[in-house]
Amino acid sequence: MGKQSRTVRKKKSGFTLLEAMISIVVLSFGVLSLAAVYAQGLYYASLTQYDYIAEKKAEQAVEAMFTARDIKSLTWINIQNVSQGGVFVDGPSLILVPGTDGLVGTQTDVGSADEVIITGPGPDGIFGTPDDTTLDLNPWMTRTIAITPVVVAGNTEPNLRQVTVTINYVIGTKTRTYTLVTYISSFA
Repeated sequence: MGKQSRTVRKKKSGFTLLEAMISIVVLSFGVLSLAAVYAQGLYYASLTQYDYIAEKKAEQAVEAMFTARDIKSLTWINIQNVSQGGVFVDGPSLILVPGTDGLVGTQTDVGSADEVIITGPGPDGIFGTPDDTTLDLNPWMTRTIAITPVVVAGNTEPNLRQVTVTINYVIGTKTRTYTLVTYISSFA
């Protein structure tokens, strides 16, 4: 008797070329999305240095105001904006080295040098030497000091004022703002 030959087909397993290409495209979108999120995270992390500088420049103005009140170099009448008879400049102004009164944001600052901060040591690796790397805060950073009376139940409190220090600065195409609000009383 003759042998019958049977053809047995084995089922082939694996991916087709089309399936492999689709999976590569999906994986590429995922990797590119992660790269974009990572790049954006690095950008915002780099802004923290400037946010910190803005915070410190606002605190500098408030602390100088409290100190001037405490040591009586300013009277209560003087702790107001110029438009109200005080010494603090109205509206945004450049961040300058304090003038002759030692306070930032006052009329005596006019003509002072730009405020420059040290961002790192220079080539010699030592802070406080002439080769340190610096950052000039002007003209991309401005400070506004607004001093307003506090009104309670329709009555102005004679011994209390609200101080709002706003720092505006531009980094790249973004304008950022830091605002510090506090209160100052006539009592030291």
